[in-house]
Amino acid sequence: MSDNHADLIVLGAGPGGYACAFRAADLGRNVVMVDPRATLGGVCLNVGCIPSKALLHAAEVIREARDGDNWGISTGKVSVDLNKLRAKKDSIVEQLTTGLVGLAKRRKVQTIRGTAQFTGDKSLDIDGEAWTFDQAVIAVASAPVRLPGWPEDDRIWDSTDVLEMREVPKKLAIVGGGIIGLEMATVYAALGSKVTVIEFMDQIAPGADNDAVAILNAALEAEGVTIHTNTKVTEVKATKAALTLSCEGGFEGKIKADVAIQAVGRRSNGHLVAPEAAGIEIDDRGVIPVNASCRANVDGIFAIGDVTGNPMLAHRATHQGHVAAEVASGHAAALDTTLIPSVAYTSPELAWAGLTQAQAKQQGVTHKVASFPWAASGRNLVSGGGDGLTKLVYCPETQRLLGATIVGRNAGELLAECVLAMEMGATLEDVSLAVHAHPTLSETVGFTAERALGTLTDL
Repeated sequence: MSDNHADLIVLGAGPGGYACAFRAADLGRNVVMVDPRATLGGVCLNVGCIPSKALLHAAEVIREARDGDNWGISTGKVSVDLNKLRAKKDSIVEQLTTGLVGLAKRRKVQTIRGTAQFTGDKSLDIDGEAWTFDQAVIAVASAPVRLPGWPEDDRIWDSTDVLEMREVPKKLAIVGGGIIGLEMATVYAALGSKVTVIEFMDQIAPGADNDAVAILNAALEAEGVTIHTNTKVTEVKATKAALTLSCEGGFEGKIKADVAIQAVGRRSNGHLVAPEAAGIEIDDRGVIPVNASCRANVDGIFAIGDVTGNPMLAHRATHQGHVAAEVASGHAAALDTTLIPSVAYTSPELAWAGLTQAQAKQQGVTHKVASFPWAASGRNLVSGGGDGLTKLVYCPETQRLLGATIVGRNAGELLAECVLAMEMGATLEDVSLAVHAHPTLSETVGFTAERALGTLTDL
């Protein structure tokens, strides 16, 4: 590479960006990666997936200790040192970001800290310096949506603020009952906050299976979380004493809180790179349309991850990153699947992929459904698990799986078998005849297939 020219330049160093940069380097490309953060890893590693899961693990430890009396194990009153918890979370993030720096150096990927904007279809401005490139990949992620009309107040947090662990508020209101909102409800309820979740739709975790959501809803309420669905926040007032949220719909009234979290989704950052200067198509939501090979409408320019729209998930971005790197390097590759797993790392976890029962019905897809209750799972009971469910949607003619939903401990891990089965076109018989170890939670997948086939003996 000559000065200020890149063979392949990747804008963004999140899961999609660094996966793309590293894969392209492995394929022999000279790669430059640009990101405004001082550390690599993007939103997911620095202020998203990883720190939130560290806090969720801490919440699980607290619950396990608190519930030990049921097993004849007394640990006394659980106390939390917020400074140590915050430091542990930060140390995990630092370990992983440091590891990424090493991976970049070993692959000879040049990293630049800066903000990039297009000035043409082969040129960029990076913090005042002119750059040219042969190919570019846009991977600049997304940002939390901010609700209009809310006052400016330090007690109003977004999904980044909430992971800073500034305090454990006595009363916490979370506006938005999607994955982020529910995970933070799980964390702060365990830490001692009185949590209220306010969701505009008719259920929390919109889009997930109704039966599975009902189990999660009940579990959260048992932990002291108050949930209002079909409810809209019409006004927020900030006084020295508290925040007051006025609500209408399913819940009519006012909710007082010490802190309120906005968790109503994320918006693509596509507009930040000035795509219009390169002739790149972008919609009013900041989303850059791409095809299955992650190509944008301008030759030599690709886009991956959150800037390409929903689902805004790190694992989708990673796969797109690999595809973009391979296509840019002359290989045939594509990500053409709807089987992108979704997981809420709540207690219990909720995970799903493919069609839900409601979606199959809405789309007019011929289907049948089978499920297995975790009350009949020995492994679940001896592990202290509560209510849970494994549910499969399948085609009655071919017996191929169309969708899977699991709610229960480690549901996100268990879902992988179902995703693999769907990707491979496996049938119910394939799943049921695969020998699952006993006693395991994975048995519930095999049992559900057996139930659909009429061969189940465990119910």
